[in-house]
Amino acid sequence: MDWRERCGKKLMSAQDALRLVRDGDTVQVNWLHATPVTLCDALMARRHELREVKVCTIGPLFHWDQPEGDEVLRLQTPYLGATTRPLMAKGKVDFIPVMYYRHRELPPGMVCDVYLTPVSPPDKHGYCSFGTGLFMSKTMAAAARAVIAEVHEDYIRTGGENYIHVSEIAAFVEPTAPPAVLPPTVRTEEEIAATEVICTLVANELINDGDTIQIGLGSVSSPLAMYLDNKNDLGIHTEVIPGGVARLVEKGVITGKYKTINPGKVVASGGIGVFPDELAIIDGNPMFEFYDFTYTDDLRLLVNQKNYVAVNNAMAVDLGGQACSESIGPVMYTGTGGQAIFTIAAAYCNPGRAVIVTPSSAVVHGRRISRIVPMLEPGSVVTAQRAFVDYVVTEYGVASLRGKSLRQRAAALIEVAHPDFRAELRKEAQRIYHL
Repeated sequence: MDWRERCGKKLMSAQDALRLVRDGDTVQVNWLHATPVTLCDALMARRHELREVKVCTIGPLFHWDQPEGDEVLRLQTPYLGATTRPLMAKGKVDFIPVMYYRHRELPPGMVCDVYLTPVSPPDKHGYCSFGTGLFMSKTMAAAARAVIAEVHEDYIRTGGENYIHVSEIAAFVEPTAPPAVLPPTVRTEEEIAATEVICTLVANELINDGDTIQIGLGSVSSPLAMYLDNKNDLGIHTEVIPGGVARLVEKGVITGKYKTINPGKVVASGGIGVFPDELAIIDGNPMFEFYDFTYTDDLRLLVNQKNYVAVNNAMAVDLGGQACSESIGPVMYTGTGGQAIFTIAAAYCNPGRAVIVTPSSAVVHGRRISRIVPMLEPGSVVTAQRAFVDYVVTEYGVASLRGKSLRQRAAALIEVAHPDFRAELRKEAQRIYHL
C-alpha cells in the first residue's frame, strides 16, 4: 500500500491543513533543519486572515520577517539563531528563558495548540518517524490540539521514542518547497587550528575509556567525536549527535557498555552536522535511540549517569570560572539550551567532569579580544555557574578548577588565556582576588 493511501482523507493541501490554526493559537514549529518549510509558507499565507497568533520555534530556516507578518504572527523562542537574532534586535521576537526539562512536560511559558513538523511516511503499522529532528516533538504533539505533518520520504528511522502514529496527526501535507538545510559553519583558519588543539586536549586529558559523553552544539565542541578514535567503550547521552559519532559506533569505539542509563544505546534527540554516509549507519540501527528533548535533558535522569563528561562551549569565562554562553552583555545571542543542566549533572556525578571549551580569543570588527575576562560584561547571562565548572580548555591548555579557591582559579585561567592578555588579566586578578 502506498503511504498516501495509509493517510487517507488526512492527506490534503498545505492551505487546507493550516485552516486548523485559529485566532489566538500558539503554533509550535519544529526546530532547525526540521523546519517544515511548506507548512510555514502556508501559515504565513494566512496572516491576513488570523489574529493574535504566536509562533514559537528555534533557529527556523524560514523567512518569518515578511510584510505585515509581525502584526499577526508574533514570534517566540527559547533559543536564538542566525535567523532570529536580527528579528530580536528589531523587537519582533519574544525570548523565553528556559532551563527546566522534565520528561513529557512542556517547560514553563511554553504552550502548544498546533504543532507543525516534518515526518517520514507512515510504515505498514501506521508509524511515522521524525528522522534526525525529533527534538521536543513528542511533548509538543501530546500537548497540541492538532498536529500537522509535512511528509519527507527520505527520513531515517531510529529506536527510542522517535515515532508518531497516524492517529495522532490531524493532517498530512506533501512538501512543495525544498527541505530546510542548515548552512555550513564558516570558520577561519585560526579558529580551525584552535578547535583542533582544544578537541585533542579534551580527548586525551579529560575523557577516559568507558565514559559517557555529552557533546554540546557549537563550533568548538561539535567536532569532538573526530578526536576519539583511540578510546574504548564510550557512551553517548546528548542533545544532538554531531558528525563523527555514527562512525565511532561502526568502529566499535562507542558501545555504551558502561552506561548507567540506556546501556548499550546512543541517546540523543536528533542529529546536526551528521555526515551523509552516517545516515545509513543510524537508519534502523538498534544502537541509536532518539528521545524527546525533555528526556535527554531531564536532570533527574542525568544525575544517575556514572562517569559522565559534559563538553560545552562558552563565549566568555571570567576569572572565577563563570561561563557566559548565550549573551553579549544583556543582548541575547543564543539561549541556555541544555548547557546548565548538563554542567550541573556532570559535576554532580562521581566521577563526572563538566568541561567548558572556548578559543582563548576572538577577532571582533578587526580587534582581538580575550574570551577569558576579569569579570563578565554587565548584564551577561551566567549559563554555567562557577561551582559546577570543573575544567576550562583553550588552545593554550587545560585549567583545572574543581575544588580550587578563587585565587587559584584565576591563576589557572590566566595560564590558558591568550598571551597578549595575560599581563592585564594578572593585574585585574590582583585587584579583584589579591592574586
